[in-house]
Amino acid sequence: MSDERLALAAEFPATSVEAWKESLEKVLKGAPFEKKMVVKTYDGIDIQPLYTQADWDAAGNPSGFPGNAPFTRGNSAQGRSVDGWDIRQVHANADKAAANEQILDDLERGVTSLILQFDEAARAGKSGADAGELAGRGGIMIYSKEDLADVLDGVLLDLASVSVEAGAQAKAAAEMLKGLWADKNIDAKQAMGAFNADPLGNLAANGELPQSVEEALADLGALAKETSETYPHVTAVKVDTSAYYGAGATETQDLAIALATGVAYLRAMTDAGLSVDDAAKQIVFSFANGADVFPNIAKLRAARFLWAQVVKASGGSDEACAMNLHAATAARALSKRDPWVNMLRVTATCFAGAVGGADAITVLPFDHHCGVADDFARRIARNTQIVLQEESSLNKVIDPAGGSWFIETLTEQYAEKAWNIFQKIEEKGGMAAIILSGHVQEAIADIWDARVKNIAKRKDPVTGVSEFPNIAEEAVERSEPDYATLIGKIANADQSIADLAVSGAGVTAQALPAHHLAEDYEKLRDAADEYAAKNGSLPKIFSANIGAIAKHTARATFAKNFFEAGGIQAVTNNGFATAEEAVAAFKESGAEVAVLCGSDDQYEELAAGFAGSLKAAGAKKVYLAGRGEFDGVDASVGMGSDVLATLRDLHTVLGV
Repeated sequence: MSDERLALAAEFPATSVEAWKESLEKVLKGAPFEKKMVVKTYDGIDIQPLYTQADWDAAGNPSGFPGNAPFTRGNSAQGRSVDGWDIRQVHANADKAAANEQILDDLERGVTSLILQFDEAARAGKSGADAGELAGRGGIMIYSKEDLADVLDGVLLDLASVSVEAGAQAKAAAEMLKGLWADKNIDAKQAMGAFNADPLGNLAANGELPQSVEEALADLGALAKETSETYPHVTAVKVDTSAYYGAGATETQDLAIALATGVAYLRAMTDAGLSVDDAAKQIVFSFANGADVFPNIAKLRAARFLWAQVVKASGGSDEACAMNLHAATAARALSKRDPWVNMLRVTATCFAGAVGGADAITVLPFDHHCGVADDFARRIARNTQIVLQEESSLNKVIDPAGGSWFIETLTEQYAEKAWNIFQKIEEKGGMAAIILSGHVQEAIADIWDARVKNIAKRKDPVTGVSEFPNIAEEAVERSEPDYATLIGKIANADQSIADLAVSGAGVTAQALPAHHLAEDYEKLRDAADEYAAKNGSLPKIFSANIGAIAKHTARATFAKNFFEAGGIQAVTNNGFATAEEAVAAFKESGAEVAVLCGSDDQYEELAAGFAGSLKAAGAKKVYLAGRGEFDGVDASVGMGSDVLATLRDLHTVLGV
């Protein structure tokens, strides 16, 4: 056997970035490199098309080793290679019996921990008798320890971790769960779960707290102290940034908000008597992941690095610097229309969470925006994680992103920008102050406005909605529970959540809106469906295709996708040699507007004639697919057009 090393690129000449750029400029044919090849994020970071060793200085090993400070590469030296990440699924079916059935099904088929989302009535501190219209909205109808016992009937509470999500009533939910553990003879040292007190997150999401911020933080500190002293496998506090991310926050805003919230809670817990080490171990950080894989990987890695700096600066040990990290699908990334595409999106969010080193991952069902998820959707959500972990073996490689010049660079850029935002938050008085002042809401709203502009022009495409819509699809609908019947099944209890609920002077703030990227297009589709229900068919646009198929097909396809994104059905055909033929077909189509589709040379010769004839035949508006101004053409549509503005205007023209 030869000792000679194999040089895979030996037959190719060495090259440089400069030489690569020179070659690329020839391909670009004079188009600006920065415009065509560099992507600017909403954080103001330029994503380059190529990264090399020169972009990330590895000297001194800035990311460290897995399981060691600064924990960029994960909390454990072996990563999740031995036991995998925690497959944590959320349950929010209003019906206690149905929720219990789904919980048992999940646990029997691979889920390792649970999140129980209480309904709006419980989160408002109401008993079942006083729940009213809030009963069953947004969660399970759990108003007492007995209700909780019904939901968890058959669950081995010394083996399955249970997290309760009760909003501002986290303290009351904690008492119920602790009582259930006691009733089931679960030793405090064996109990596993999370109480998820997150008053600042709840204030931002809902716009109110039933007590002052100071009282809420004091209660959080007391709950954390008791939990730390009594339940070694339970956490009391959660930093959940999903409301901010759902309102449109960038990755660095998300990180900075998490840091500022974590610092506020750390102070509250140390004020209650916990050490920095014990306080830090009481916090679970939960980040929402969108469908853009690499930014989410970098965000999770940056989160661990940044939190380690905070804990270290606060006097914590290296062990306490390790962040307890939960990653979940961002609801803003999912669509209601063509929700089947969401199966791909949630796979991307899960992949990013796994590669980014999350300790626990939650995948939302693909029908999340359609109502209460059915069994098939829950199965797909569960199996997405299982396939990625057990078949794709994502957990077997420890920090697979480590050493990637791109990911390492982006991680450091996120960390630097997020730290600067965090410092500005602290200068303004901390997280509570910027929520109450409306500063954080305004900053995120500015970013959302920028997103909307790009979504409107399809610079940020939404597959199946703004791109490649299927207007013939059958809507995925989920039936609403029979809330009145369910209220009648509420368990009789000596003590309800209302008896345990926190109350006080209360405080209000501007609530963050819950957006999703597809929402503006989906409003247009909903309006078009209502039009169809009244008129027997969707609003239409006639595709006036000029000449042979080869001449018009590209722009006809573009126009079809463009207009059907707003629920306006394109009436297609194989093309027309004359304006007279097009007019005859237009009259038969039942459409009131038309779009010309052809090649540039055809437009120069025929566009004005076709447009004039269509107008004379009654067309209220004539568009042109492409670019150019011609007599009779009202507007052109092409790459970079404001799709939403065009569609809204057309809806008005058609009376939709």
